Amino acid sequence: MKSRLTSNKYQQTDRMRDIIADNSMLLSTLSRFGISLGFGDYSISEVCTLNNVDTGTFLSVANYVSKKTISDYRVDLRCLIDYLKNAHVYFLDFVLPSIRRRMLEALSASDCGDLSLIILKFFDDYSEEVRSHMEYEDREVFTYVEKLLDGEHTRNYSISSFVAGHKPIASKLHDLKEVIIRHLKGNNINVNLLNSVLFDIIICEEDLLTHCGVENRIFVPAVEKLEETLSTQLQNSKVIESEDSPIDDLTDREREIIVCVAKGLSNKEIANKLFLSVHTVATHRRNIASKLDIHSPSGLTIFAIVNNLIDLKDVKLQS
Repeated sequence: MKSRLTSNKYQQTDRMRDIIADNSMLLSTLSRFGISLGFGDYSISEVCTLNNVDTGTFLSVANYVSKKTISDYRVDLRCLIDYLKNAHVYFLDFVLPSIRRRMLEALSASDCGDLSLIILKFFDDYSEEVRSHMEYEDREVFTYVEKLLDGEHTRNYSISSFVAGHKPIASKLHDLKEVIIRHLKGNNINVNLLNSVLFDIIICEEDLLTHCGVENRIFVPAVEKLEETLSTQLQNSKVIESEDSPIDDLTDREREIIVCVAKGLSNKEIANKLFLSVHTVATHRRNIASKLDIHSPSGLTIFAIVNNLIDLKDVKLQS
């Protein structure tokens, strides 16, 4: 049946099987999202929902892998991190070991001598480099982002630190491919097997390039947006914390006088109640007015009520 795709980007209403027909490389994308086959004519959103995958995140990745428009999709970072972790497992535990086994088999009976050993060592060193790179991301970068998602932003670290050290990891596969094509010759080489391995190396190179692109074009911008949001929230909370309540500037005596004013007492009555001179009470009243910028008894009464200095039933409003 003919594909029904009509847009320059995949949309949630498109059938999942249509986008696979459009780009078979999306099969690996499905597996990394944990999406199983057998989805019939279900749409992308229906398949994602059945597999507990965020649709916007899937569409962002699928469109990037297929070199289509990736803007305007909301990305769920937890879902994207799961995708990236699954990709790491795929490369480290399946693809690279499989290439090595088949390469060893293709070269083991040949008479290429030292060149075979050099190629295998080159590949082993490269595989270890990839492992170190991906394990760092799993251990440090993804853990950092997961803590951000939990509202924790305490480490002296940002995604910019990851970007600064995020070097391409596919280029050495290109070099290995060139060495094999240009220099590997000899007797007893299993040519069909070696060509098959070479094809796997080419696919792995493209896959790793795309994987790094997903991190740079989708993952990093989403984390930067999260960092910006949390930074704004943190700054706002600091502003709120730094804005001391006016009541904190008052002395205990000044609070007592405000309560007396709210109860309707005159300066003389306040002086008698608190065993102060009328002059001292007047001085306290001026200080209170200066600190609070409140100059009327009714204003002080409202302040006392709002700040729980007095119960409403004890208030006597004055003009």
